Amino acid sequence: MTSTSSNKVALITGASSGIGRSLALKAAIKGYNVGVIARNKQALEALKNEVIDSYNINFHYHIGDVSKEEDCRAFINGCIDKFGRIDFLFNNAGISMRGIFADTDLNVIKQLMNVNFWGSVYCTKYALPELLKTQGSVVGVSSIAGFKGLPARTGYSASKFAMQGFLESLRNENLKTGLHVLIACPGYTESNIRKTALNPEGKAQGETPLNEEKLMSADDVAESIWNATLKRRLYLILTAQGKAAVWINKLFPKLADKLTYNVIKKEPNSPFQ
Repeated sequence: MTSTSSNKVALITGASSGIGRSLALKAAIKGYNVGVIARNKQALEALKNEVIDSYNINFHYHIGDVSKEEDCRAFINGCIDKFGRIDFLFNNAGISMRGIFADTDLNVIKQLMNVNFWGSVYCTKYALPELLKTQGSVVGVSSIAGFKGLPARTGYSASKFAMQGFLESLRNENLKTGLHVLIACPGYTESNIRKTALNPEGKAQGETPLNEEKLMSADDVAESIWNATLKRRLYLILTAQGKAAVWINKLFPKLADKLTYNVIKKEPNSPFQ
């Protein structure tokens, strides 16, 4: 049993699995009160039971869809009613896609923008007044795809570019307020996001093109994100491949195009084969 080290509060979106779930557990380990939102009630109940049984903290969950403004407002307001403050907001909820743009239904692009971009905007908007009071942290769990547009990931890259532009602007607006903004780009992580990624018709592809066992674990990624948050860093880019992709794209953009194309082409069932 871990005793509560403070009354600080961490909110995490998309906490039913993967990085979001790990972020919530690590918040509880650190003694922070935890608020989460996701669509999967059973998964959040299991998370609640694990947290309450093991850690001496307060826990609040909201069943909701971050692509809906009213769900985000209800989540944030419920956490304020429960805890009375917000210190950390992790905008983690996200979905991916896989398919060539020419073949992709536009509703797929809209869905990715609604979840990945608008979900972050909605939650940040309603949490911001409390975060300004505590001089807290807004964290966007983005991707290397937010720095480099990836082939067969047009909607995903667009949503992450938009998220990062929003967060960078928010950071600059608040240079004098004490608000901290972190953009975290994990790189390929062992998670469910690729199995639930949308195909060109908007259906879950149901399989991953990668060997998940060779990727970073969600726990390792969450620990790195928490460390960067507490150090109030501006950016976190994980994995050597991710760092190389960002720098090569800055210095040699044509080479970066060829390299990213070849990486995607080698994936099983790649649309470029």
